[in-house]
This record gives sequence, structure tokens and C-alpha cells, in this order.
Amino acid sequence: MTLSTAFQLFGGVGLFLYGVKLMSESLQNIAGDRMRRLIGSLTRTPVMGVAVGALVAMLIQSSSGATVMTVSFVHAGLMSLKQAVAVIMGANIGTTVTAQIVAFDVEDFSLPVLGVGVLLVFFGRSKRWRYAGHGLIGFGLLFLGMRTMKDSMSFLQDSRDLFLMFDSSPLLGVLAGTVLTMLVQASSATIGLTMAMAAQGLLSLEAALPILLGDNIGTTITAVLASLGSNRSAKQAAAAHVLFNVIGAAIFLTFLPLYASAVETTSGDIVRQIANAHTIFNVANTLLFLPAIPLFVRIIRRVIPDREDAVIAGPVYLDIKLLSASPSAAVGAVKKEILHMGGIARSMLADVRAAFTNNDPSMIEEVARKERAVNEINRAISAYACEVWQCDLSADLSTVLGSYVNATGDVERIGDHATNLIELYEYNLDNRVEFSAVAWAEFDEMYDLVERAVRVSMESLDEESVEKAAEVDVLEDQVDLKEKLLRKNHILRLNRGECTPAGGVVFIDILSNLERVCDHAHNISLVSFDISRLGD
Repeated sequence: MTLSTAFQLFGGVGLFLYGVKLMSESLQNIAGDRMRRLIGSLTRTPVMGVAVGALVAMLIQSSSGATVMTVSFVHAGLMSLKQAVAVIMGANIGTTVTAQIVAFDVEDFSLPVLGVGVLLVFFGRSKRWRYAGHGLIGFGLLFLGMRTMKDSMSFLQDSRDLFLMFDSSPLLGVLAGTVLTMLVQASSATIGLTMAMAAQGLLSLEAALPILLGDNIGTTITAVLASLGSNRSAKQAAAAHVLFNVIGAAIFLTFLPLYASAVETTSGDIVRQIANAHTIFNVANTLLFLPAIPLFVRIIRRVIPDREDAVIAGPVYLDIKLLSASPSAAVGAVKKEILHMGGIARSMLADVRAAFTNNDPSMIEEVARKERAVNEINRAISAYACEVWQCDLSADLSTVLGSYVNATGDVERIGDHATNLIELYEYNLDNRVEFSAVAWAEFDEMYDLVERAVRVSMESLDEESVEKAAEVDVLEDQVDLKEKLLRKNHILRLNRGECTPAGGVVFIDILSNLERVCDHAHNISLVSFDISRLGD
């Protein structure tokens, strides 16, 4: 093997992988906000989980990327282990699309496709056309890389004896496929090389199949690496990926002659046979495991037992691994972190109410502790969002992320007003300020409306519901009117001497802070309107 041949092989692999990357990025950009909605959707049934996993893997052209996202979601509590197993199974099916594309004999069209892609990138009138251009460039590079790999291996035609060992020792083929995929951390590259060698007549189908099975085992290394430093649930998800592929490979290796015979009937072209073998393995393996997911999950929990993780003070959803796996998922993580932050802010308001109504001084430190957590999450979201914006987001996703960052500021301000309110309680406590029975009744009326507005605004954000956003709009008007009415009533009570001046000042400040809390809740609800307009 000469140095120029080595460079040719190395360059072919590079072109192939870069083509896959460009196709992945363009598909994600074209999908835009729909990709985020898909990833954030609930996978209540195993079949739905498989479908979502397959579609995500097809869009990002990587089962490893989809699995890393899944592991991160489990770590963040966005997905149960049962849901994750189904998504992982689907991701294995989705990634077979790459091999099927490569198996088409359209290498002669790679350069024209590249040319069309470049024209779209330079002269496309919209971002979607330019994204499509990048996708076509990736498509062309994919096949150009495949041709380069094939041509670089032509020198091995006279050394076919070197590959006879894979025919006689399937386990050696499994080991070779596993190690190579672990090293390059890209199953597509291993499959591409296997196809290139088979096209040159260096590998028979019987020799290629064990390498293919090893490739499916080796691709699990990415999930394992992603789970390092994560919680016990994430490690369980990674272990599920490993066991799923290892058990499946062992079953197919046991029936290798039958597997090879079945694959041979699908096509007379060995390259297409390898692509079909990849699809058959992953589809059959999923169908085999799908009915037994509950049992499989119990086995995983026996291997890696559950353990209660310590409550994390601060952000829990902002997984840095999502930045490279999928910017769409990272935007979804920002949304979940805002909801987490909003939950803390809502509990601060509940603590303030408990302090006033139950005269509970312990709430002072509780609110202060939660205020520190809200501020920490606010800073973390801002820093994380800046990182996400560096990931070449589509216009839709960039708009969504901007709306989320604005909402983060409003949640943080709700926490600030809760802190102001607990300081007013502390002033009452220190100065023995008392409210009249009428004032307490009005306090409860106002607090009920504001807490409802905050709750519905967070539900609106979570569900992206314009109906609930409209409900918050109505509540804000009610709170504004209520604040003016209660302020007027309280001033009348002051004039009649029914309330102390100190109590009057505190009560007016309480009303003012609660009214501003509702204003921020209304701002949060507007995110749903922003997102709903993206599809127009």
C-alpha cells in the first residue's frame, strides 16, 4: 500500500463522513422547529417511541447522535427508561437509511449533484433553498467518498487471501467491525468501508455479515461515553443500547447461514445485499425485543440498580452533549430548564403566601435559597443559549430560542418579586404590622388570581398552547382591575382609620408586586403566540 493510496483511502473516508454531516445538518435546518417539537413529543407507547427514534435518526443521519440525545434526555428526566429503550430501537432502524442510500449505484451523478448544490448555496433565494443546496453537496460528497474508497482498495485485488480469515472465522469479523467502529465512532464509515471492499470482491457476503454485526456493537460506544458522569438512569439507557445490540448480534451470529441465505434472496448485488442485511438485522432485532420491553427494562435495572440521586441545586436539563448531537434537542432542553426554573419561582410564591397566612418565619430562608437557585439557572440558560446559537440554527429555531431566553428573564423577575414580598413579610414580622380581616380577604383574592396566571402561563409554555396564553391575557386584565380596586379600597380604609399607616404602605407594596408578577406571567405566555406564528 503506497502513501498516495493511503491518502486516497483516508480522503475517501473523510469525504464520506463529511457528506453525511452536511446531509444531517441540512435536514435538521429544513425541519427547523418541527424537529424540536418531534424530539420534545411524548413517546407514550413503545411503537410510537420506535417511530420517533427512527425518524430522528433519519433526520440527523446518525443512530449514535439519536442515542446520545436519548441518554441525555433520560439523565435530565425528560424520558423514562422504557421510553428510551423504544427510541434507541427506532434509532437503530433509522440509521439503516444511510446504507440504503449508499447502495444505489448513482456515483456517476455525484459531481452533477455537487454542482447543483453549489449553485443553490450561492444563488438560492431563501434559506431553505440554501439548506437544500448544502444537503445536495453532502449527498454528492457521500458518493464521491464511496467511489474514492473503492478506487483506493483496488490494489488489494491480488491479496484476497488476506480476507479469507473473515470467511473462516465469523467471530474475528465481529471483533474487526466492533473495534473499527469504536475507533472512528461512526457506524456509517465502517459500513461504507465494508461495502467498498465487497464491491472490489475482497469480501464475500458471509465475511461481510459478521463485520456488520460487529459494527452494530461498536456503535454503542458513543452512548457509553455519553453516559459517563451522568446519573444512574442515563447509565441504564446506555447499557440498554449495548445489551440490545450485543444480544441481537449473538442471535444472528448463531443463525449466520440462515441469515446469509435470507439476505441473498433480496438482491443479486453484494453492495445492496449488505445494505439490506443492515436493515434486516435492525428491524428484526427491534421486532424481537419490542413485545419484551418491560422485561428488558427490568433486566437492565437488575444489572444497574436504581438509586435515588441527590437533588441538584441549579440547572438539570442543560446537557452540553446535546450541542453536538442535535441543536434542536438543545433548544428543547432550554425550554425544559425554563419550566424547571418556573416551578421553583411558583414554589417561591407559595412559600411567601405560607409565610403571610401562617406567620411562618422559616419561609424567609427558604425563599432566599430558591432565589439563589433561580439566579443560577438564569445565568446557566443564558450561557447555554449562547452556545446553542453557535450551532448554525435554522431561522425558526433561532426565533424559538430567542423567545425562550426572553421568557427566562421574566421567570427570574417573578423570583425577584417573590423576594420583595418575603422582605415585606419580614418587615411586618419585625414591626408587628397587622392587616384587617378585609385586607386579608383581599390579599387571598389577589394571590389566587396571580398564582393562577403564573401556573397557566407555564402550562402555556409547556404545551405551546395559544388557548392557555389567551387565558393568561384575560387574567392579566382581571389582575390589573383588581389591583386598582383593592388599592382604592385600602386607601379608603386608611382614611377611615381602619388600618395602620405602616400596614397600609405594606399592603400597597404587596399589591404592586403581585400585579408585576402577573405582567411577567403574561410575557411568558406570549412565547406560545410567537411559536404558533412560525408555521404561517
